[in-house]
Amino acid sequence: MIAFFGLFIGIIIGVLWNVPIPDQFSPYMSVAIFACLDSVFGAMRATLAKQFRSDVFISGFFGNAFLAVGLVYLGDKLGIPIYLAAVIVFGSRIFNNFAIIRRMLLDRPKSH
Repeated sequence: MIAFFGLFIGIIIGVLWNVPIPDQFSPYMSVAIFACLDSVFGAMRATLAKQFRSDVFISGFFGNAFLAVGLVYLGDKLGIPIYLAAVIVFGSRIFNNFAIIRRMLLDRPKSH
Protein backbone atom coordinates (compact mmCIF):
# COMPACT_ATOMS: atom_id res chain seq x y z
CA MET A 1 0.00 0.00 0.00
CA ILE A 2 2.86 2.35 0.79
CA ALA A 3 4.34 1.69 -2.67
CA PHE A 4 1.07 2.72 -4.34
CA PHE A 5 0.91 5.86 -2.20
CA GLY A 6 4.52 6.74 -3.07
CA LEU A 7 3.92 6.09 -6.76
CA PHE A 8 0.78 8.25 -6.69
CA ILE A 9 2.58 11.13 -4.91
CA GLY A 10 5.50 10.84 -7.35
CA ILE A 11 3.19 11.05 -10.35
CA ILE A 12 1.43 14.10 -8.91
CA ILE A 13 4.73 15.84 -8.20
CA GLY A 14 6.00 14.98 -11.69
CA VAL A 15 2.89 16.39 -13.33
CA LEU A 16 2.69 19.57 -11.25
CA TRP A 17 6.39 20.37 -11.01
CA ASN A 18 7.54 20.99 -14.56
CA VAL A 19 11.25 20.17 -14.59
CA PRO A 20 12.81 20.71 -18.02
CA ILE A 21 15.14 17.92 -19.09
CA PRO A 22 17.66 18.75 -21.81
CA ASP A 23 17.27 16.71 -25.00
CA GLN A 24 20.67 15.05 -24.65
CA PHE A 25 19.52 13.45 -21.36
CA SER A 26 16.23 12.10 -22.72
CA PRO A 27 17.56 8.60 -23.56
CA TYR A 28 19.07 8.34 -20.06
CA MET A 29 15.87 9.43 -18.35
CA SER A 30 13.62 7.20 -20.45
CA VAL A 31 15.69 4.11 -19.72
CA ALA A 32 16.02 4.96 -16.02
CA ILE A 33 12.25 5.43 -15.73
CA PHE A 34 11.57 2.14 -17.52
CA ALA A 35 14.07 0.34 -15.25
CA CYS A 36 12.42 1.77 -12.14
CA LEU A 37 8.91 0.97 -13.40
CA ASP A 38 10.07 -2.58 -14.08
CA SER A 39 11.13 -2.86 -10.44
CA VAL A 40 7.85 -1.39 -9.19
CA PHE A 41 5.75 -3.81 -11.25
CA GLY A 42 7.98 -6.67 -10.10
CA ALA A 43 7.41 -5.59 -6.50
CA MET A 44 3.65 -5.50 -7.00
CA ARG A 45 3.78 -8.98 -8.51
CA ALA A 46 5.92 -10.27 -5.63
CA THR A 47 3.58 -8.67 -3.08
CA LEU A 48 0.56 -10.43 -4.58
CA ALA A 49 2.50 -13.71 -4.57
CA LYS A 50 3.51 -13.04 -0.94
CA GLN A 51 7.19 -13.20 -1.93
CA PHE A 52 8.10 -9.50 -1.60
CA ARG A 53 11.49 -8.69 -0.09
CA SER A 54 12.40 -5.07 0.39
CA ASP A 55 16.14 -5.70 -0.03
CA VAL A 56 15.53 -7.29 -3.44
CA PHE A 57 13.27 -4.40 -4.44
CA ILE A 58 15.67 -1.63 -3.37
CA SER A 59 18.71 -3.30 -4.93
CA GLY A 60 16.78 -3.99 -8.15
CA PHE A 61 15.29 -0.49 -8.28
CA PHE A 62 18.63 1.32 -8.07
CA GLY A 63 20.74 -1.43 -9.64
CA ASN A 64 18.56 -1.65 -12.76
CA ALA A 65 18.45 2.13 -13.12
CA PHE A 66 22.22 2.58 -12.79
CA LEU A 67 23.02 -0.37 -15.04
CA ALA A 68 20.59 0.82 -17.71
CA VAL A 69 21.94 4.39 -17.60
CA GLY A 70 25.50 3.02 -17.75
CA LEU A 71 24.66 0.98 -20.84
CA VAL A 72 23.05 4.01 -22.48
CA TYR A 73 26.18 6.03 -21.71
CA LEU A 74 28.39 3.30 -23.20
CA GLY A 75 26.19 3.13 -26.30
CA ASP A 76 26.30 6.92 -26.57
CA LYS A 77 30.10 6.86 -26.53
CA LEU A 78 30.20 4.08 -29.12
CA GLY A 79 27.57 5.75 -31.30
CA ILE A 80 25.12 2.85 -30.91
CA PRO A 81 21.56 3.53 -29.70
CA ILE A 82 21.60 0.84 -26.99
CA TYR A 83 18.81 2.65 -25.13
CA LEU A 84 16.32 1.29 -27.69
CA ALA A 85 17.14 -2.29 -26.67
CA ALA A 86 16.82 -1.39 -22.99
CA VAL A 87 13.44 0.28 -23.55
CA ILE A 88 12.20 -2.80 -25.44
CA VAL A 89 13.42 -5.23 -22.76
CA PHE A 90 12.09 -3.22 -19.82
CA GLY A 91 8.82 -2.51 -21.64
CA SER A 92 8.38 -6.21 -22.31
CA ARG A 93 9.03 -7.06 -18.65
CA ILE A 94 6.59 -4.39 -17.49
CA PHE A 95 3.82 -5.76 -19.73
CA ASN A 96 4.63 -9.33 -18.66
CA ASN A 97 4.46 -8.41 -14.97
CA PHE A 98 1.23 -6.48 -15.57
CA ALA A 99 -0.31 -9.52 -17.27
CA ILE A 100 0.68 -11.73 -14.33
CA ILE A 101 -0.66 -9.20 -11.80
CA ARG A 102 -3.93 -8.97 -13.72
CA ARG A 103 -4.31 -12.75 -13.78
CA MET A 104 -3.49 -13.02 -10.08
CA LEU A 105 -6.13 -10.43 -9.24
CA LEU A 106 -8.74 -12.02 -11.50
CA ASP A 107 -8.07 -15.53 -10.16
CA ARG A 108 -8.61 -14.51 -6.53
CA PRO A 109 -11.73 -16.06 -5.05
CA LYS A 110 -14.59 -13.60 -4.93
CA SER A 111 -16.08 -13.08 -1.48
CA HIS A 112 -19.79 -12.23 -1.68
